[in-house]
Amino acid sequence: MYKFFFRLVFKRMDPEQAHYTAFRWIRLAARIPVLRTFVAAALAPRYKELRTEALGLRMHGPFGLAAGFDKNAVAIDGMAMLGFDHIEIGTVTGEPQPGNPKQRLFRLVADRALINRMGFNNEGSSAVAARLASRNPVFRTTVGVNIGKTKVVPESEAAADYVKSTEALAAHADYLVVNVSSPNTPGLRNLQATESLRPLLTAVREAADRTVSSRRVPLLVKIAPDLADEDVDAVADLAVELGLDGIIATNTTIAREGLMSAPELVAEIGGLSGAPLKERSLEVLSRLYARVGTRITLVGVGGVESAEDAWQRILAGATLVQGYSAFIYEGPFYARAIHKGLAARLAASPYATLAEAVGAETRKKAAL
Repeated sequence: MYKFFFRLVFKRMDPEQAHYTAFRWIRLAARIPVLRTFVAAALAPRYKELRTEALGLRMHGPFGLAAGFDKNAVAIDGMAMLGFDHIEIGTVTGEPQPGNPKQRLFRLVADRALINRMGFNNEGSSAVAARLASRNPVFRTTVGVNIGKTKVVPESEAAADYVKSTEALAAHADYLVVNVSSPNTPGLRNLQATESLRPLLTAVREAADRTVSSRRVPLLVKIAPDLADEDVDAVADLAVELGLDGIIATNTTIAREGLMSAPELVAEIGGLSGAPLKERSLEVLSRLYARVGTRITLVGVGGVESAEDAWQRILAGATLVQGYSAFIYEGPFYARAIHKGLAARLAASPYATLAEAVGAETRKKAAL
């Protein structure tokens, strides 16, 4: 039904306009008590065997919504209603900004992919913090906050900009993510170099501890799939050295190899997400797990279309898995299908718990 509706309606709309239209419907449904209860019962069934502990947090399951869909924390209950076990909002910047000029979002339907050059359009850390502070949750869910650099802030002042966001948002976050891997903010990816990343992460960690003294706010970093293998290793080693809580692998890519969509679409500037990212994201995740093991939590994202994709992420080393682009193509039953399929795969596997499955394939390869 959804795929027919997608072809008939959404495919004919500007992608960003379609996003906001769907967004409004989700938010509206979450405001109506009887409707949201019915929708959650249909789309968010709970599987006890999928209950997950990660980052010191207990979640209904391992599958969450990646950053980028809900930039301003306006639809957390709506996305939880649709079955996502954790919601990562953002990317939020220190200052509000409109993002890049439109058109800035493109569907590559033949590749089941998206290209975006949104440019961190968001209301800014103060406004998002106020919204989170006033939130009266309907559904219990884990809320991550993804923070990035304000475009007009020079690289030399990036740490102070991230600290500003941290001071505003840390108290309202179940976990924080430092995003240094979007290709749509000039100079941002330069911050992935360890000589820049070390002082940045140190400053954010200190700001989070200073702002929230009652608990430790888990801190993660999100990296790009375009990093060379030796740079992936360097980030992994730095994360362990600094006592980071996790790494999210991966963000969008600037690569364009093997795409089937029209050349004019493929040529659009921005970050590519969706199915074409699947192989490289899995490679990076497996490499990270081989390097860090269970010392930090890994989150797998990029090309997660099905329960099998999510299962492969878990076997590679991901404790948590996220999706976004496939949600556009699969529709409201996306999370439900992931959960149902994961439960079936776990039952058919030699593992008693989901935690036992984490990294099993990577460990097996290392033993050969």
